[in-house]
Amino acid sequence: MDVISRNNVVIKGSGTSPMMFAHGFGCDQNMWRFITPAFEDSYQIILFDHVGAGKSDLKAYHPAKYKDLDGYTQDIIEIAEKLNLEDIIFIGHSVSAMMGILSAEKAPHLFKTLILVSPSASYINDGDYTGGFSKSEIDELLESLNTNHMGWSMTMAPLIMANPGRSELGEELTDSFCRTDPAIAQQFARVTFLTDSRSVLSTCTIPALILQCSDDIIAPIEVGEYIHEKMDQSKLVILEATGHCPHLSAPEETISAIKAYL
Repeated sequence: MDVISRNNVVIKGSGTSPMMFAHGFGCDQNMWRFITPAFEDSYQIILFDHVGAGKSDLKAYHPAKYKDLDGYTQDIIEIAEKLNLEDIIFIGHSVSAMMGILSAEKAPHLFKTLILVSPSASYINDGDYTGGFSKSEIDELLESLNTNHMGWSMTMAPLIMANPGRSELGEELTDSFCRTDPAIAQQFARVTFLTDSRSVLSTCTIPALILQCSDDIIAPIEVGEYIHEKMDQSKLVILEATGHCPHLSAPEETISAIKAYL
């Protein structure tokens, strides 16, 4: 199966330097629509959907492959190699930020810079590490998703977006969650919320920008500070934006921070 079709790869822009965007859990490439126009004149924009999301080929979803982040990381590298990309500026949101770090560890020659939007190396509190949730809270979250996918989506999406005065944002995220096949959503949620990627941070050799929101129930500020501390070549920027999706709720601020870093 061709990787371009499998992952619904879309290429835009008039530049030659590649900028690859990777969406988070329950989303698709459309979530970057407020960000990419600001870079299309100067960069080659590569958008894609993770298998199981958006307009990807659902027949390509195999639970054994996507039981952990390695399957998604393999796809990212395959896309880059298929398109003969090098010196990639990789922009990943949420769990895809960690996929970017893992991809850069496996194929460092492909990547120039990582831009990590609302990343988390682990969502579960552990000793002095603050991930934002206890193990029991994560277990309850996953059980709720398993038993009532639509109800979970309608409850969680507005909390994740955290912009109560702009209900359309929460509604968009709810719709995106609800469009995802429930079985795929359940497995991707387990992969997202139970993965501990802390050990890979200190071995990353690619420069990184960490964009952390000022109030994010999914990835609290302590998480951004931890990632920054562990990644030698990183810069941490705390955005005024609230919630977990600044590329939707505060695109101008997100664009400004990325441009200033680049």
